[in-house]
Amino acid sequence: MPDEIPPPRPAPPASDSPPQPRTQFHIGEEFGTAKKNLPPVKIVAIGVGVVAVIAIILALVQRPHSATAGSIDDVVSVEVPDQNMVMVAINVSFQNNGVKSYWIHTIKADLDTTNGSFTDDAASPADFDRYFQAFPALKQHALAPLEREAKITPRGRIAGTVIVAFPVTPDAFANRKSLKVTIQPYDQPVPLVLTK
Repeated sequence: MPDEIPPPRPAPPASDSPPQPRTQFHIGEEFGTAKKNLPPVKIVAIGVGVVAVIAIILALVQRPHSATAGSIDDVVSVEVPDQNMVMVAINVSFQNNGVKSYWIHTIKADLDTTNGSFTDDAASPADFDRYFQAFPALKQHALAPLEREAKITPRGRIAGTVIVAFPVTPDAFANRKSLKVTIQPYDQPVPLVLTK
């Protein structure tokens, strides 16, 4: 068996036609070109545009938002004598519309006037009695202090007072452009911003 030799190949049949001339071969055409292999530019541009519009719509719909809603209910300001400054008691209320508890991390207030913008962190509730003694007008409409670390249960509602100070005159405060209270929770990316 190992001594067997394979039979010879049969010879190709002879043809009466003359041999064909050789054609030019271009290696670049073997792989094709973008013009030959890709769809027209208009179709690609329309496809990219549709994908971009869908991505923008999804980004807008799924952007983070605050699970709470509220308002600034009352604002009382008093002048601090000889200091060109006002102390402000701000009553706020809001409701947790989320499905998990809302823990307050920080509370601050922003004042925008014609003379500039000012920011102050909320005073500690331990100082409220001292401020109320010095400035009885602050206590007129005051509620319980809105405290850091306060927990608002799902569908729960809370109301409280925040005391801040701004280095402006009473007239500048009365003619303010806006007053904002920002409440930043621990575990949510978007703070609650209340404006009046």
